[in-house]
Amino acid sequence: MISPDDLVPAIPACLLLLAGMTWSIRAKKLTVAASAVGALLGALIFAAGGYPALLSLTVFFVMGTAATSWKKEVKRQYAPEQDHQVRRNAWQVVANAGVAGLLALAAFITSRHDLMLLMMSAAIASAAADTLSSELGTVYGRRFYHINSFRPGRRGADGVISLEGSLIGVLGAAVIAVTHYLGYGQLAAIPVIIIAGTLGNAADSVLGATLERRGIIGNNVVNFLNTLAAAIAACLFAPFM
Repeated sequence: MISPDDLVPAIPACLLLLAGMTWSIRAKKLTVAASAVGALLGALIFAAGGYPALLSLTVFFVMGTAATSWKKEVKRQYAPEQDHQVRRNAWQVVANAGVAGLLALAAFITSRHDLMLLMMSAAIASAAADTLSSELGTVYGRRFYHINSFRPGRRGADGVISLEGSLIGVLGAAVIAVTHYLGYGQLAAIPVIIIAGTLGNAADSVLGATLERRGIIGNNVVNFLNTLAAAIAACLFAPFM
């Protein structure tokens, strides 16, 4: 039976999630439904990984929100057909954090708790890398290439990358990796999370250049799959830590 004393350490996390919901709605960063889904996923991730996991999710949200809001007018000039919206809906929240939430659930039913937390951080790192590289790469990239052929491509198009955007994505993954290390003290996890997050971001571009461009899948599915790819990559690399 859970005693009231067992719930005391979770009070700051609950207040943080509540504050995040309130701010996200008032600042029009998330819809009401999206903020509720985000809070539920945040609570689940906290329950599995504690404050370090919640911090990683918070860092991703702050970086992603800032990057999405940055120079929106410039982005619309190059990719007017894309919705560089600041206010995210529930499906977009699930696309970016749903894999992390599933891994949090898995952490309760498997003996490989540490592995689930590593994969969870890798999924968040991939979401961060994808968001930062696409949002800021469109602004600061100089030369753009199709990821499947490396021929010159149009800025802002699906599957088109730049060196600057890719490096920004690696930096985003690195921030999540360092956050994981500071929380759990696993120094060897840093390169694993960075590599897995970067591979997940690359998978996003490949899916965008192929399936998304042909209208077979949408952007939310692409985002979900790129975080899943990163989690799988982290699982494969974990034995070398």
